Amino acid sequence: MSSANGSTTDSSLDVSPTLEQALVPTLGVVVFLGVGSGLLGMAPHAPLLWSVVFAALVGRYWIGVGYADLADGVEHGLRMGLQAILILFTIYALIATWISAGTIPGLMHYGLGILTPKTFLPATAILAAIVAFSIGSSWTTAGTLGVAFAGIGSGLGIPVPMTAGAVLSGAYAGDKQSPLSDTTNLAAAVTDTELYDHILSMRLGTAIAFGLSVLLYGALGLRAGGAIPVGRVTEIRGALVGTYELGPLVFVPLLVTFALAIRGIPALASLVAGVFAGVGTTVLVQGRPFTDAWAVFLNGTAPETGVTLVNDLLASGGLSGSAWTISVVVLALSLGGLLDRLGVLSRLASGLTGAITGQRSLVIGTGISAFFVNAFSAQQYMSIVVPGMTLRELFEEHDLDSSVLSRAIESVGTPTGALLPWHAGGVFMSGVFGLQNQTFFIFTEYAPYYFFAFFSPAVLVVLTLAGVGLNSEPPRGGADAGGEPTVADD
Repeated sequence: MSSANGSTTDSSLDVSPTLEQALVPTLGVVVFLGVGSGLLGMAPHAPLLWSVVFAALVGRYWIGVGYADLADGVEHGLRMGLQAILILFTIYALIATWISAGTIPGLMHYGLGILTPKTFLPATAILAAIVAFSIGSSWTTAGTLGVAFAGIGSGLGIPVPMTAGAVLSGAYAGDKQSPLSDTTNLAAAVTDTELYDHILSMRLGTAIAFGLSVLLYGALGLRAGGAIPVGRVTEIRGALVGTYELGPLVFVPLLVTFALAIRGIPALASLVAGVFAGVGTTVLVQGRPFTDAWAVFLNGTAPETGVTLVNDLLASGGLSGSAWTISVVVLALSLGGLLDRLGVLSRLASGLTGAITGQRSLVIGTGISAFFVNAFSAQQYMSIVVPGMTLRELFEEHDLDSSVLSRAIESVGTPTGALLPWHAGGVFMSGVFGLQNQTFFIFTEYAPYYFFAFFSPAVLVVLTLAGVGLNSEPPRGGADAGGEPTVADD
């Protein structure tokens, strides 16, 4: 996900903690999450609350920041993530209304008639990349088409975590190359890089990382896509047809949402329009009462199709079902805002400069800092803003163009958030595919199949060590590339 307003950190306080003072609350977060979620198997809510309280105590009684300023840091983190929270609310409601409208069941029905087990995973990744590039939103892609792909994959015998990995790889690869994406615009803005220079600087690395991912999905499909049990697809499609009216009109919500996004309407507004279109389709096409359609918006769906697999796939929580996810995000954003206000994130990012010996170590160190800021702030905005603004002068000192900095922070910061179970991206993506509150850290169920998240940073390192892209001038483009586009949200 990204920030449409080009937000930057608001560290107006003159707080400069020592490296030791910055490391203590950071290690506290690692210990609390490691013991609470990793060792004891707890949901991340309590460990995140412990981390917030511990960081506040360190800030108040060791670093010397007043209570009002600590509270303001928490509020700042929540303001930075408010758009993410609103999108989370909306997508949970949208999924429920699209199920009741027959949109997602329709995609499942027709997809099962076209795709095969062997071609499903690479095709899913490519389609997700095309959609994300077109609308500039990885979250919208995963929250809409991703749910339908999960159903199609299950019908073809493909485990949901594999499908989730393919969807995320395509969604984030397409998002990184889209001039409509707000993480892409934000990375360019905070590093003072022309937008199309930034996109061009990422193109080779993104193409290699995504190409390798698609090849692996092809190989995985050959292994995972065995023979489908006789009659399984027919049974699933029959259950869908018997429960929903699946004519062409059920795809109106999909067309409305993506048409608005492609026209540059911000993601939140496009998704809200999709909710209304879903409710309208539920009433007009599925024949459900008006009040029942809005009850689905609030409470979700629990269809009875006669096939357990289909029932499970199409069960959703609606707006009220987002509480688990939203509460994690609120706690994580509070922690990130607090650490930012204490100067911890900037100190950690700049602390890497001691190990810098040249251009290559600077670029690789910047990527590492983007990951750690991502982990401790729980949002992509910070992973782009903090190292982007903190290390900008160093790139100038080492005669590196700003597009090298923007590429380094986005190649790592944008795709890796979905690997972290307390991160806004990780919580959302796990919830979309019904995998929330799974195993700890990067070993969430879909992480081993989310190849792009590993290839993108790895390719950055390899290309940097090979000296590729260490230019002192913009790749090309600049003002000739065109004006500022309208930005979408992830």
